[in-house]
Amino acid sequence: MSQEVVSSKPEEMRDAEGENNVEVVIKVTSETEDSHQSHDADQQRPGETENNCDEIKPTCPPKELFQVEDDDGDDDSGTHYINSDERLCTQLLRAERTANGGLPDTFQTDHLLYYERFKAYQDYMLGDCKTSEVEAFTAEYLEKVVEPCDWQAIWHTSVFDVLVDVVDVDCKELKAKVELVQPMQCETRGCELNEESMKALLEATLHKVPLLDLSVTFDESGDFDQTALALEHLRFFYKHIWRKWDEEDEDDDFDYFVRCVEPRLRLYYDILEDRVPAGLVAEYHSVLTLCSEKFQEFSSLRSDLNSDSESEQDNVSMVQGLCMYEQLEALKRKLRIIENPLLRYVLGYKVNSGQQSYSAKGLRPAGGRVVHLVSASATVQQLQSLITDKLMPHYSNEEFEVQFHSDPVLAVNACYEGDVVIVCPGIYSITSSISIVDSIEVEGYGLPDEVVIEKRNKGDAFVESTGANVKLSNLKFIQRDAIEGILCVRQGKLEMENCVMQCETIGVIVRSAAQLTMNMCDLYGSKGAGVEIYPGSVCSLVGNGIHHCKEGILIKDFADELDVMPKITMVNNVIHNNQCYGVILVKPGDAKVEDLPAEPNAADDSEMEEKEESEDTGEKTEANMYDVPVIVVEEECPAIRHGHSDTLDFTEGNDAIKQELVATSAKKHRLQKSRMKALGAMQADESLLSQEMFISIHGNQFKHNGKGSFGTFLY
Repeated sequence: MSQEVVSSKPEEMRDAEGENNVEVVIKVTSETEDSHQSHDADQQRPGETENNCDEIKPTCPPKELFQVEDDDGDDDSGTHYINSDERLCTQLLRAERTANGGLPDTFQTDHLLYYERFKAYQDYMLGDCKTSEVEAFTAEYLEKVVEPCDWQAIWHTSVFDVLVDVVDVDCKELKAKVELVQPMQCETRGCELNEESMKALLEATLHKVPLLDLSVTFDESGDFDQTALALEHLRFFYKHIWRKWDEEDEDDDFDYFVRCVEPRLRLYYDILEDRVPAGLVAEYHSVLTLCSEKFQEFSSLRSDLNSDSESEQDNVSMVQGLCMYEQLEALKRKLRIIENPLLRYVLGYKVNSGQQSYSAKGLRPAGGRVVHLVSASATVQQLQSLITDKLMPHYSNEEFEVQFHSDPVLAVNACYEGDVVIVCPGIYSITSSISIVDSIEVEGYGLPDEVVIEKRNKGDAFVESTGANVKLSNLKFIQRDAIEGILCVRQGKLEMENCVMQCETIGVIVRSAAQLTMNMCDLYGSKGAGVEIYPGSVCSLVGNGIHHCKEGILIKDFADELDVMPKITMVNNVIHNNQCYGVILVKPGDAKVEDLPAEPNAADDSEMEEKEESEDTGEKTEANMYDVPVIVVEEECPAIRHGHSDTLDFTEGNDAIKQELVATSAKKHRLQKSRMKALGAMQADESLLSQEMFISIHGNQFKHNGKGSFGTFLY
C-alpha cells in the first residue's frame, strides 16, 4: 500500500513568501499493494493513514525546516535542513561551576571533537560561502538554531559573571537583549558590584550584550542543547578561525571553508594533540599576534589618510602604509604556510623540528667551562658522593664552575663548547626536544635505570645532535605517545655508551655525513627500525642489544652513483626478537640502472662477475631480481641447511650481510665507471672509484627474528 499525505505550508509562511507556496509530501509505501494505487491516498481510511505514518515516525518539523529550494536543485550551501531528530538527540553534559557564587551550572561544550566542529561548520554554519558572505551565513544559521527568547544564560566578562534572562536575539549583530535576574546572582573578580550598578551598566549598553559572552544555563529538557552548541560554535569560530583581515582577502571567489576554516581547524587540533613541534607552535602564536598588531596599525593609518590630499604628510603616510602592507602580507604568507598541513611539514616543520643546520655557540665568551648539575632534589649524602666520585677527580681545577638546573633541557640549552652536564638520579619528564649543537658531554650519575628522561610531547623529536663531538652516557630515554624518532644524528659525531632507549616510533637515525658510535647500549620498542643508517654516514655498533623492533638495523639505499659509501662497523651485537629482519638492506630494483652505455668488454666482464657472484652465494643474480618490482630476499642460514642446532647459528648472518654489502658496493663502482665513460671522460679516475666501504661485521648474534637474520628489499 502506498499513500501520500499532503500538507501545505503554515499560513504565516505562505504570507511571507507570497507565490513561493510549497507542499510537503510524505510517501508511505507497502510491498503488499501495487504501485498504481499510490495516488489514492485521499481515499484511505483514517486508521490506515495513522498506522502507516507511525511506521516512519515523522516528527513535527519546526518552521525553519520549511525552506524553499532553488529551482536548479543544487543548493549545497550547507545551512539548510537541520533535522529535528538531530536537534533532539543531542545530549550535552553538565559543566559544574567550581566557584561559590551561587550561579547555576552551564552546558559542557568545550569538549567537542574535530569532526563535530568540522561537520557543524561545513554542513550547517558556513557551507560553501565566500569570505564576504560569512556574516550572512552565520546569521542565517543562528536564526534557525538559537531560541529567540525565554532562556537564561551567564554573561561572562573579565571582572564578573552574572545570570541574565535573554528576551531577544539579534543574529545579524550577534547580540542578545537581556534582563537582570532578580535577585541578582553574580560572581566578581577584583571588584564589588551591587544590583544598582549592574542595572546601570545594562542600561548603558541598551541591555544588549554579545552572544560570544553568553553561556546557556544547563537544562535537562534538551530544549536548549542546540542553542548552547550554536553559541559554542560561534565562540570557537571567532576565537580560533576568523581573522580580522579575512574579509579583505583578495581570494573572495573561493570557498572560505576549504581555504581557511578546514586548515585552521586541523591545526588547532594538531596543536591540542601535541602533533606540532613546540617551537613551531610558539612561532605560530607569535606571528599571529604580530600580524594582528600590524593589521590594527595599518588599518588605523589607512583610515587617517585623505585620498584627495596632496600634502607632504599624507605622502609620507602613504609610503609608510605601503611598507606596512608588504610586512603584513609577509606575515600572512607565513601563517598560511603553518596552517597548511603539507606546507607546514615541508617548509615550517623542518625548520622547527631540528631538520636544519644548527650553528654552534662555540666557546664561552668569558672563557672557562661549566659543569651543569641537573637534579630536582638531592640528599646531603648524594651530594657528598657526587663531589667525591665525580667533581673532585675530574673537574676540580679553576677552569670549571658549577651551575644547578632542575630540567635537563635547560641545562643543555645553557651549554657552550666543552661544557659537561651531569644528571643526578631521578625521573625527568620533558615536553620539548633536547637539541645538542655544541661539543659537550651529557652523562648520568648512576645506572641508566636510575637516571631516566621521558618525553611526552608528540610533536618534537627526543634528542637531536648536530655538535662536532658529543657524548651521551649512563642515561635512559623513554618515549611516550611519540610520532618522531628517539634520537637523530643530523651532523657531527655522537658517541653513546651504556644508554637505554625505550622507543615509541623510530629508533636511532644516522643521517648522511653524520657519525654514530654506540657501545653497550640497549634499544627496544621501535615500530620501525631500531637503527637507520643513511648513505654517506659512519656507524659503529659494538656490544649493543637491539630487540623487539619491527626491523633491527635498516641500511638505506646507497647504490646510486651520487651517494657516498657508508662505513659500517657491527661487532658483538645481539639482535633478537624483531618482528621482521635483524638487518635489512634497501636498494633500487629498477632494471633501468643496468641499461647504461658501456664498452662491450666491460659489459661482458660485468655479467661474468655477477654470474660468479651468484654461484658463490647461491643467490639470484641482480638481473633476475629486477624482473619483479618489489622483492624481499632472506639469507638462508647455512646451519639450517645442514641441520645444525640453533646455538651454533647466531653468527651466520654476519657473512650474509658482508657479502651483500660488498656486492652492492662493487655494483656501484661499475655504475660509476660506466657513467663516467658515457659522459665522455677519456679515462675514469681509478683513485675515485677505488674507495671501498669499510666493513667490519663479525661476532653478532641473531636470534628469533621473525623473517631471519638478513634480508634485501628491492624497490
